[in-house]
Amino acid sequence: MKRKIITTADGSKTIQIEDWNEQYHSIHGAIQEAKHVFIKYGLHFLLHSQRSLCHSEQSDESQQKIFILEIGFGTGLNAFITCLESEKINIKVNYVGVEAYPVSPDEIKQLNYAEQLKVNNTLFSKIHNCSWEEVHEIHSKFSLIKQQKLFKDIGEVNTYNLIYFDAFGARVQPELWTEAIFKIMYKVLKPKGILVTYSAKGSVRRAMQKVGFTVERLEGPLGKREMLRATKV
Repeated sequence: MKRKIITTADGSKTIQIEDWNEQYHSIHGAIQEAKHVFIKYGLHFLLHSQRSLCHSEQSDESQQKIFILEIGFGTGLNAFITCLESEKINIKVNYVGVEAYPVSPDEIKQLNYAEQLKVNNTLFSKIHNCSWEEVHEIHSKFSLIKQQKLFKDIGEVNTYNLIYFDAFGARVQPELWTEAIFKIMYKVLKPKGILVTYSAKGSVRRAMQKVGFTVERLEGPLGKREMLRATKV
């Protein structure tokens, strides 16, 4: 399928799949969407409302850890912003990004996230240059494993505090937004773990509820009225 790099409304770039008329990120702003959906209503919500769940068995604050699973690693934007945030919040983030079809190195070179965020490109490059299927310390507060596999093949149990569900939309890949997939998501989350996604489709919300999630409709990012956050009960 034909792909091209486009500039979104906030100046940050994304990849467009022309045959699907689908983008990796919102055309209203790739960075603003990532910050709103995954950082504000995902990471920051988790920290403020469930802080005790992010502790390891030790009580020492230096031992605090968060385990994050990203469904649709894509351009690495969500991982990059989370990597930057982990230094600010001073909590260790263990991040797993799952992607069936990795973005090409040539496409990665054309993305301008570090420039738009006004930070050095070193961490973004390190995220993309590290090998797949191995644990890498990107910096002292952020470790990363990139896994190339289908979402249906995820097999962990009670492992993650937070899921960034950033798959292509249900319009083009409805099989990624089914009860079967959300049953896997429910299983891999720790008790009281949460899943956030840009989608607000009724069929998606109902699929989440059927597998046991408590689901909230929240204010969406620019260009979308609503988004969803699901909690494992």
